[in-house]
Amino acid sequence: MNQIIQSLKTGATLLEQLPAPEVKKGQVLIRTSRSLISLGTERMLVEFGKSSLLAKAQQQPDKVKQVLNKIKTEGLKTTLEAVANKLDQAIPLGYCNVGKVIAIGEGVTEFAIGDRVASNGAHAEYVCIPKNLVAHLPNNVTDEEATFTVVGAIGLQGIRLLNPTLGETIVVIGMGLIGMLTAQLLMANGCSVIGVDPDEEKLRLSQQWGIIPFHPKSEGDLVAFVNSITNHIGCDGVVITASSKTNDIISQSAQMSRKRGRIVLIGVVGLQLNRADFYEKELSFQVSCSYGPGRYDDHYELKGQDYPLPFVRWTEKRNFEAVLQALATSKLQVKEMISEVIPLAEYQRIYNHIGTSKSIATILKYEENSLEPLQTIALSNYNYSKSKACIGIIGAGNFTQMTLLPLLKKTNVQLYSIASTNGISSTSLAKKYNFAFSTTNHQSILEDSNVNLVMITTRHNSHAQLVCECLLQKKHVFVEKPLAITTPQLQVILKTYQLTEGKYSISVGFNRRFSPHSQKIKAVLGTLPMNIIATVNAGSLPPSAWVHDRKVGGGRIIGEACHFIDLITYLTGSLVSSVCMNAMECNPQETTDNATILLKYKNGSTGVINYFSNGSKAYAKERIEIYSQERTAIIDNFRKTKGYGFKGFSSFSSSMDKGHKNQLEQLVQQLQQGTPPIIPFEELVNTTQAALAAIESLKTKQWITI
Repeated sequence: MNQIIQSLKTGATLLEQLPAPEVKKGQVLIRTSRSLISLGTERMLVEFGKSSLLAKAQQQPDKVKQVLNKIKTEGLKTTLEAVANKLDQAIPLGYCNVGKVIAIGEGVTEFAIGDRVASNGAHAEYVCIPKNLVAHLPNNVTDEEATFTVVGAIGLQGIRLLNPTLGETIVVIGMGLIGMLTAQLLMANGCSVIGVDPDEEKLRLSQQWGIIPFHPKSEGDLVAFVNSITNHIGCDGVVITASSKTNDIISQSAQMSRKRGRIVLIGVVGLQLNRADFYEKELSFQVSCSYGPGRYDDHYELKGQDYPLPFVRWTEKRNFEAVLQALATSKLQVKEMISEVIPLAEYQRIYNHIGTSKSIATILKYEENSLEPLQTIALSNYNYSKSKACIGIIGAGNFTQMTLLPLLKKTNVQLYSIASTNGISSTSLAKKYNFAFSTTNHQSILEDSNVNLVMITTRHNSHAQLVCECLLQKKHVFVEKPLAITTPQLQVILKTYQLTEGKYSISVGFNRRFSPHSQKIKAVLGTLPMNIIATVNAGSLPPSAWVHDRKVGGGRIIGEACHFIDLITYLTGSLVSSVCMNAMECNPQETTDNATILLKYKNGSTGVINYFSNGSKAYAKERIEIYSQERTAIIDNFRKTKGYGFKGFSSFSSSMDKGHKNQLEQLVQQLQQGTPPIIPFEELVNTTQAALAAIESLKTKQWITI
């Protein structure tokens, strides 16, 4: 299928051939007929992409701070490579999509094949959208009119926050696409509306709907104008839909408002507020968040959990439906706003000049296609070699892009097929690293007889099932940690491994044991009992991060602290026999990321893992201390290692090396030479059991025997 994407690095806007998305649980697959180019939002994205690296940094000071902290803790080279890989991503453009439903995911009962729908899908021939972001079209609303649904909902949400009443005077600053829709919806609500914009054509168009126009350059002082219209009371409310860096707009809005007036920001403007302006009038100011309640809530958007109507009357989906109803009853008129309708193939007619375009609304038209969408596409003439390990990768996220593929490229393997949910990231990486295929259907990788190793880098809740699928398809498998996030998942893996008689190896991305720092210490330690303390300054993640979701990420102890259980197992040369975990706070959650894990090993060794997220990001992330036979070794962030009391060893240093490269090289060697697995299977199982036992210990407040 064809889709419009943009390079973050260069700003180039491209029409790419991508695999069509596969319909997922709780989603619908839509064949697009029309999509609306949102000039304001998309112009900002395109111009940001085209800006220099310095300009990008100036626009994102928080990201610059993160980069500087990363340089301090991980070194300049590692940081620059991470930044370069991040910028080398492609992003989809567009969020105003209309089409027909052609497939329905599990659990979707509200839609049927053939339904005409509007959604926040991208500019693509096929889009797969969660059901709570899709709305039915009324019969008398055309596809072109319906493309205004999502931008209309953005304006409507701002109006709901403003809470206008019949007869009030509202000023809309910025009569672009969203501004015009907002003004019309306010008129339908019984308000008197003043529209402000420097574009005379936009004002002329809005005037025909009864909106009072104001041109700031030709008509003088806006505050005086509003006062004259309102008998010097001031306007009841202001909705700002403009995009500008100046602080003048917010100041003007305050000055033209009546006492206890309301100001709602939908657009992007400078926000240095003058306290006096707001204090004397007791003004309220609020920023509107996109389409309405539910936005950015994974439970609502991705998991399909609707908010009960009696308690949340207007969700984002119900806002979509309200806009469509306004279109159906002609309370919202959009035909006059359509500047042009162009075929998808001619997209550059607008994107080449998006920075200077005077268009109000441009609609992309898609050719009708009765063929089944392809979920796998071939990218190059590929010379398959039986003498090399052939790799398929499921998952094309940050780890795959920034760590896995740059290192695999340096090994003697064939990068054959790569899968991602949306097809954008997998295709981008497939082109960069010369894969033969990009796909949105991971089964195509499992069923390909050429592939002998599958690498899994998806979200944690899918790991166990994918591992089992790989084994049953007679594939060796490498899964980025963790192996499983529940005991039942681990039990299924054990049964599948036994069923396949262990003929196909399982490897887990426990890379710390392969670091030259770990291996240097292991070589001089010996096998007598030892004490090991691993302190992890993990850094905080927002509560909404998927890794905190017990059902998706498993929590950071299961998902990340497992690294250090495996490392201590490697250094001690023994298996964990029992586990106890304590966590910060009086009643810690099982997804805590501020905890101390105590480990007892069968050979008498002990391990302590301090996994903390409340430390300074300027401090090093990982520190390993080993105490044995009157000797001490300190691994400092896998950059410096010092030994005290060892004969012939005192220090070792390198650029940051957590063992990824060494692990992958040994994995490839294992495949090509048929050597034993790089990590014994019983150790993988024991580490997973220990991580799960840590959570059980927290809940039961006792030691857990493995």
